[in-house]
Amino acid sequence: MLEFLGLDRQAEAVYRWMLAHPATTCAELVTHLGGTEEDINLALDQLSTLALVGPTGSGLVHAVRAEIGLKWLMDRKQADLAALQQQLEISRVAAAHLISESTGLTQDTGHQHLAAEHLVGKEAIRIRIAELAGQLTQEFMGLTLGESHCFRDLEEVRSVDRRMLERGIRMRAVWQDSIRNDSHALEYAEWFQSLGGQARTVPTLPIQMIIMDREYVVLLPMSTADSEASAVVIHCHETAAALCTVFEAVWKTATGLGALQPLDRHGLTPREGEFLRLLVLGLTDQAVAARLGVSHRTARRIAAALMEKLCARSRFEAGFKAAALGWLLPDE
Repeated sequence: MLEFLGLDRQAEAVYRWMLAHPATTCAELVTHLGGTEEDINLALDQLSTLALVGPTGSGLVHAVRAEIGLKWLMDRKQADLAALQQQLEISRVAAAHLISESTGLTQDTGHQHLAAEHLVGKEAIRIRIAELAGQLTQEFMGLTLGESHCFRDLEEVRSVDRRMLERGIRMRAVWQDSIRNDSHALEYAEWFQSLGGQARTVPTLPIQMIIMDREYVVLLPMSTADSEASAVVIHCHETAAALCTVFEAVWKTATGLGALQPLDRHGLTPREGEFLRLLVLGLTDQAVAARLGVSHRTARRIAAALMEKLCARSRFEAGFKAAALGWLLPDE
């Protein structure tokens, strides 16, 4: 019955038995549930991966209480479904681009009639964004990584932003938390706010994009450092509306740039909470660092601090304890 949460029948049977008989041993599980010792160990490995059992300190394992372990699994599955829905919307944009290519729309030089445009190279992306910015009448929304080289090397970024703000365009931008430790990016963000722009940060971004007047969407590459990076410009009301919803959801959870990052009820910053979530998903420190936009050394430092807070001796134990203590559940 719990296969949707990741438990096969053998693992579910083992978990049910361990909940009812906390002091059980592997030999007793074999005796009462049947199967081989290898079958039982495979089930225990599965339960351990799902953080439904954990070490006791005496070399044995115990079952995490169902109200904690299963609730966390359901919350995680719900979050996965929400992420899947978000990816579906992003895939819809990619599909629109593919459709436009197959029908020859991207060969048209008249931008205003295109359903989708494919831009290749930093210069082409920069020029097209500047063109669209010049046509703006009301609102600019951006989810961008806030990479330092963008604000250091491209003075035209400031010029375009200044002209939009002077025309009374409402500008909102969400960057990654990592810009708080980047002098060039932080200086730009403070300048942006001083002219009337609104800036917030989050640990990770689901997508890099700019939305113009809720009509045009520029899907940016996840790194603009690559000179051959490509972007897609979408002019589709349904797609723009869907991605506006994504932006508003991220904006709602982001922290104002001038504000101290809030701590959750466990004393974790948003970045530490996201680090734990990614760790439990099985990502390496290097992969987590890439998602958070920080160095590998910084990722190791965050991991060490979290392990100390949780009194854990390993990454696995830290993830298990975080799940068992409810640290991965959202605040009310």
